[in-house]
Amino acid sequence: MRWEDLTRSTNVEDRRGMGGGFGGGGIRIGGGRGLGIGGVIVVLIASAIFGFDPRILLDGGVPIPMEQPQSRQATNSPEQNRARDFVAAVLGDTERTWGEIFRKNGQAYREPKLVLFTGAVESACGYAQAAVGPFYCPADQKVYLDLSFFAELQQRFRAPGDFAQAYVIAHEVGHHVQTLMGTSNRVRATQQRVSRTEANAIQVRMELQADCYSGIWAHHADRFRKVLEPGDIDEALNAASAIGDDRLQRQAQGRVVPDSFTHGSSAQRMRWFKRGFESGDLKACDTFGANQL
Repeated sequence: MRWEDLTRSTNVEDRRGMGGGFGGGGIRIGGGRGLGIGGVIVVLIASAIFGFDPRILLDGGVPIPMEQPQSRQATNSPEQNRARDFVAAVLGDTERTWGEIFRKNGQAYREPKLVLFTGAVESACGYAQAAVGPFYCPADQKVYLDLSFFAELQQRFRAPGDFAQAYVIAHEVGHHVQTLMGTSNRVRATQQRVSRTEANAIQVRMELQADCYSGIWAHHADRFRKVLEPGDIDEALNAASAIGDDRLQRQAQGRVVPDSFTHGSSAQRMRWFKRGFESGDLKACDTFGANQL
């Protein structure tokens, strides 16, 4: 990915090395009725990866032990500083892309903050450890990212490459777009009225739309700024496949339970990213109206 010449965002909030504000080795989020959708997303991501029942947290707010990274680079190392620069470049380009798209639709794009943290973090959606992966909190309109996830993406999920990392950032920004467009509130309201299985199915459509929005960003970034290099789209598709619910569940528990999917299968995630990338059009990302995902 040709990212070095991209404009850096000034919306990166660096909390690395500040600590997470709690102890005991786990994530603790209040009972499910008080959670914002971002808090629910964090829990559901963790449940998909680690194979626990999300109702433990959603209903009771009980801390779940998480595996801690074995080692962590200093936050001011050359590698970490370059990673921070990369994040600022990708975030800046998403701001440019979505700013232009919103303007064409007669709207103003409100840029999100991106919080870099180490180990654990407090957000308006609750506390979370790095083990849950990157997440977006609509309550404070911030994306949260521990840079160690990039190493995890390459080593554990076997999804290397800078564009795989860019896809992840753009996916979380996609959730911010959903918040600005009112999608998040509508989804949350609907989920509160239906069964857990139905709520999961709605959440899948939410996540696949964020994948499609990630593809829209890639489309515009390459069309207008020529950021893509050979193999970049394959890197993004490989990452989308690596974090599909079916693949994560098979790795975590040896079996696949489609009714518990919250993000979509590997094939679905790849398909919707490609749809956004190939079209560059918001209308192509209507996962909620699609008969087949």
